[in-house]
Amino acid sequence: MKLLLVEDDPAMQAALQRSLSRRGMDVAACGDGRQALQRWAGFRPDVVVLDLTLPGLDGLQVLQQARASGQTTPVLILTARGTVGDRILGLNSGADDYLPKPFDLDELEARVRALVRRSAARTEPGTTDAAPMVTFGQLRLDRGSGAIYWRDEVLELAPRELALLQALMARPGLAVAKERLFEQVFPGEDAVQYEAIEVVAYRLRKKLAHTGVALVTLRGLGYLLKAVA
Repeated sequence: MKLLLVEDDPAMQAALQRSLSRRGMDVAACGDGRQALQRWAGFRPDVVVLDLTLPGLDGLQVLQQARASGQTTPVLILTARGTVGDRILGLNSGADDYLPKPFDLDELEARVRALVRRSAARTEPGTTDAAPMVTFGQLRLDRGSGAIYWRDEVLELAPRELALLQALMARPGLAVAKERLFEQVFPGEDAVQYEAIEVVAYRLRKKLAHTGVALVTLRGLGYLLKAVA
């Protein structure tokens, strides 16, 4: 896996590059926004981990220019700006995931590998994703960015809630097994209790209460989305 790390803090950049390299990744690193665009085009990474606070161009400008130039590489935003507004701004600019500082290295690795797997699944020979948007009731999933919209506004969700809703939106109206959902919401997290998916589902159900779409539990089967009046 080729990873481009864009982080302006020299100590954190060095620590992350060393740690991710030990985990089998080919890591290229830089700490400047303009340099990041050049490395992105030349290195051709499988995934980009992008800090927001950068010299030259900030992270959002880098992301916007990369997307405008046709770069579709999955992007995980890594930043100390942990507010919901910043997360929505990042997703609207084309980010695929968001991890606030401080963070756990195992979670960073799991999220990175999940992004690469999803990207690979979309480009496997014989698969087609002709429709860039999936619509169910008043919800819309942007396949490119992974963002989910309600009435043209990004739905404010925690990362695991977003991962669960993305998985369900991929099969709207159909039951998805808990086992499959757990793998997508907690990828590679063997220490997490299986019942944790129920906690995420509970929180997501509350946030969907006003959207006209309900999260339904099917005993022995899993979960599905249902349009409600």
